[in-house]
Amino acid sequence: MKDMKKKIMIAMAFLPLSMMAQIEVNDSLELFDDESGVEVINEDEEIQEGFDFPEALTDASLDSLMNLYMSKTYLSTDADCQMLSENPSFEKEVYVDRLLRMPTVMEMSYNDVVRSCIDRYMVRLRRQVSYMLGAANFYMPIFEQALDTYQLPLELKYLPIIESALNPTAVSRVGATGLWQFMLATGKAYGLEVTSLSDDRRDPVKSSFAAARYLRDLYELFGDWNLVIAAYNCGPENINRAIRRSGGQRDYWKIYPYLPKETRGYVPAFIAANYAMTYYCEHGICPMTSKLPAKTDTVMVDRNITFQQVAQACNLDVEMIRSLNPIYRRDIVPGLTKPAPLRLPVGEVARFIDMQDSIYAMAGNQVIKRAEVEVVERPVAQPTTRQRTTTTTRRNTTNNSASYVTVKRGDTLGALARRNHTTVARIKQLNGMRSDVIQAGKRLRVR
Repeated sequence: MKDMKKKIMIAMAFLPLSMMAQIEVNDSLELFDDESGVEVINEDEEIQEGFDFPEALTDASLDSLMNLYMSKTYLSTDADCQMLSENPSFEKEVYVDRLLRMPTVMEMSYNDVVRSCIDRYMVRLRRQVSYMLGAANFYMPIFEQALDTYQLPLELKYLPIIESALNPTAVSRVGATGLWQFMLATGKAYGLEVTSLSDDRRDPVKSSFAAARYLRDLYELFGDWNLVIAAYNCGPENINRAIRRSGGQRDYWKIYPYLPKETRGYVPAFIAANYAMTYYCEHGICPMTSKLPAKTDTVMVDRNITFQQVAQACNLDVEMIRSLNPIYRRDIVPGLTKPAPLRLPVGEVARFIDMQDSIYAMAGNQVIKRAEVEVVERPVAQPTTRQRTTTTTRRNTTNNSASYVTVKRGDTLGALARRNHTTVARIKQLNGMRSDVIQAGKRLRVR
């Protein structure tokens, strides 16, 4: 693939997470198998029955969307729309017809598995669908811009619904992160930088362009959009294994029994997400109304500062700063490593610039990381006069207490030990003796 680089400027001033975002596109990236976290199917494994719903279709994952700052601040119930408490019932033919009428280039087939996923959205997750319809206004223009740049089907914009429930900070049980749920290795292969302080997978714009490149590469590999969607979930190698086990079939519904259980529910969930976001009115679901956030702009920071320091100096809400800057993992802008962007409402950028010296001074006083520290060694205590005197006295006493005797004819070590209230071993130790033999006239130390 011929290398080429170009820069794309996205100017969506009404979106706080995408305004003036500059993305560098690298077309020389190599496709590889994703560490998807989905179980790897071996050639000799038995076929399992059933399917699993994607993780983002659980109540807990979708409820997290409603607790985000953007949702709580800019989404509200539409007073003019009466949401039905129960899902209307339709015949199978109605679903088939509606899916067929959708303006897509991707296949939107109907079967019992697809129907199960549609029912999950329209029955159990009705309230969450209402929130996602409102939150879509924040992110869909970003997804559409990225997909259109690579001339991919715009229906793919609904992938983040089943990946993350439109939560830019979502983290799966296996570590996939962000709106598009990139695993670490795949994210880095597609130009997303990850450190302990920042994570490009959480940036809506950067991750969307990376996802578009990854989807494009998967299509070049498989040439079928259902297989692309499945490979996005479980990795290309699992798809290739399923193709081999099916005797070379390249139709998703033909290799369906040979796929991991979660992947069997993934393409149906994608079809259901497209259906839900298109036919919500027919099912009596009212979208949350979204108030467009204030326009935003970016300032480049060349020091390490915290969100709390910015909030305190500029009188801003920390939650708001956090929602505008999901890329930062620990509320720290690591500008000391290299200039780092800080996104703020347009009206607050001038205030930040005016308060910049104070913010940096505050950062210096509230140290994030120390540049240099002194090693403090344990001081050597000088002996006091009393200690010196006691030591000297003990030494003199020890020297003065030494006692010697002269061996007489007939003496033995045992006799000498008894007379001097000591032991044979002690005498031998004091005199460096190896034998019990002693000679008359020899002087021995006995103490």
